[in-house]
Amino acid sequence: MTLGQIAFLGSGETSLAGGRIFESLARKINGPLRIALLETPAGFELNSPQVVGRVGDFMKTRLQNYDPVIDIVPARKKESPYSPDDPEIVKPLLYANMIFMGPGSPTYAIRHLRDTLTWNVIRARHRLGATLVIASAATISVGAHALPVYEIYKVGQDVHMVDGLNLFSDFGLHISFIPHWNNADGGVDLDTSRCFVGMDRFNEWCDLLPSENETIGLDEHTGLIMDFEAGSCEVSGVSSVSLVRECDPEMYPSGSHFPLGELGGFHIPDPIENDIPAHVWDMCLNAPLLEDDQPSDEVMALVEKRVHARASKQWAESDKLRDQIAALGWTVQDSKEGYKLVKS
Repeated sequence: MTLGQIAFLGSGETSLAGGRIFESLARKINGPLRIALLETPAGFELNSPQVVGRVGDFMKTRLQNYDPVIDIVPARKKESPYSPDDPEIVKPLLYANMIFMGPGSPTYAIRHLRDTLTWNVIRARHRLGATLVIASAATISVGAHALPVYEIYKVGQDVHMVDGLNLFSDFGLHISFIPHWNNADGGVDLDTSRCFVGMDRFNEWCDLLPSENETIGLDEHTGLIMDFEAGSCEVSGVSSVSLVRECDPEMYPSGSHFPLGELGGFHIPDPIENDIPAHVWDMCLNAPLLEDDQPSDEVMALVEKRVHARASKQWAESDKLRDQIAALGWTVQDSKEGYKLVKS
């Protein structure tokens, strides 16, 4: 497997800093850029398509040099017409090489993604190379443990933790995330750091976590990019990222790098030995070609000529036709069973 990169943004997904992160990720993606934007974290909001659509409009402008195809995935709520378990709704995720989830409610996202087709497809697509971009509320939801932000600072519930989606459990890591780490909206009168709950309540939450947990605090307009192939993490944006072990933060400023090993005993998961269902792997590996991914009549005519050339052992002619097919955006892969066309 070649794992895709994962970027976490503390806020500012439509800011200058966020745009730079999107562009750095797009630059490393091979082939045409296809982006899927997930509605789930904001699925309870009446305008959730617009919430996610604003990110899509920003990406379309910022990444215009890559001519991206952008799909919104309206997986809003379990057991609804927009269910995260509906294969038709999930379909764009099968083709995306960049998947985004961001603003909304962390606990809502956890409730409506846990054990769903949508979440399992996202995990599988990442194992197959898709880049994940996770921002704002969604960063909390994908961790091992979630800070129930709204329940604490708006509803007034006691400080408590909620089990998250635990994206990194299959990688041997026990990580939680807090965006808006350095928020200062409250001014001198109210501590709104640590995603608005303040330092004292964050420390209470931190004391509830198991000792093996590592919390990543993401400053606003700042991101952390995990590159599994390079085995490193890069801090990008205007401020810093904090690694909090046993409630003791260590800061890494923008521009700095550190090894993935700083997050714990990282390992690449075996796709067979994990809890992604076999039918999800089958969906991802055998997704039918989209209409715009079908070879043209011109390509198929050249392929047919090449088949006859190979049958007649006209190897030079076969190579020439292969090059012509490649110039039209397709690669011919030969095997004992015949050939396979792959879009370049």
